[in-house]
Amino acid sequence: MRKNIKAAIGTGFMCMSMLASSINVQAQKHKAYLFTYFTGNAPEQEQICYAVSKDGYNYTPLNDGKPVIAADTISLKKGVRDPHILRGQDGSFYMVATDMRSSQGWASNRGIVLMRSKDLINWSHHTVNFPDKYAGTMFANVTRVWAPQTIYDPQSGKYIVYFSILTDDGQCPYDKVYWAYANEDFSDLEGEPQVLFDYRKSAIDTDIVQDEDGVFHIFFKTEGEKKKGIRQYLTRDLLDFSTWELLPGTFEDTDKAVEGSGVFRRIEGDWVLMYDCYIDGFYQFCTSKDLKSFKRVQDTATHGAFTPRHGTVITITRKELKRLEKAFPNTK
Repeated sequence: MRKNIKAAIGTGFMCMSMLASSINVQAQKHKAYLFTYFTGNAPEQEQICYAVSKDGYNYTPLNDGKPVIAADTISLKKGVRDPHILRGQDGSFYMVATDMRSSQGWASNRGIVLMRSKDLINWSHHTVNFPDKYAGTMFANVTRVWAPQTIYDPQSGKYIVYFSILTDDGQCPYDKVYWAYANEDFSDLEGEPQVLFDYRKSAIDTDIVQDEDGVFHIFFKTEGEKKKGIRQYLTRDLLDFSTWELLPGTFEDTDKAVEGSGVFRRIEGDWVLMYDCYIDGFYQFCTSKDLKSFKRVQDTATHGAFTPRHGTVITITRKELKRLEKAFPNTK
């Protein structure tokens, strides 16, 4: 049964390439970029913030750099990290985040936050606490559920949420990436998570995009190796790991430590890979035409009102930009 389900899903994902032309048309109507991120490891910094840009590289924080969504109103741990934002197929926006407060320790995370919005301003929110939801399974023993992200599956008409997990019972002894469907109103996960891929060593911060030829590019950070960095798989069948191809080398254009890679397509057509050079205090932005060769564009210092950590970017329309600027004005 599992194989049949996987095959059907894979066929559905390959159909996504048929959407490429309509996505390109939509992108032509977009005029700006929205960067969703958190700002640091202190409790007051593990919040969701917004910044906007006209070119995809240089960002201005909204709300004077202060949070636009208070973590203590949406999460069990009263802190969130690693927000991923997605423009849905239904006109809604979807956001997922790690439910965590790092001051309680790096093994204190037990679940994720699911959010949905029609306007990028007002969000419904729900938490998924793995020990409660998956009592009696290995997922009840998670010590972290990190960096969730979302992608749409047209075959099922559902959204897949994927994330890395680690358990303290020996069943998942290194960070491994799992997936599960979100339910219809994006308030919970359906069924038990399944393995998305097993790198055989610790893998975190996975980010997936699909190019115009229908190929999925799966970026992730290696943690269990001496040379840590951002690696990449290619596939046309996202849920059949046996079809995946691991590309050689790493894709960051730096020798600095990196995490939180985020990939998005600019309105101009090229791709951007951005990542947090978290030890050295800057975000780095790289450009690519083929998602295989990246060249550094600039380093963006993280200081003052703009101190992004592990975030993601979507393109937005002029109307959406004006709405955000009105809702979260800068006063300084």
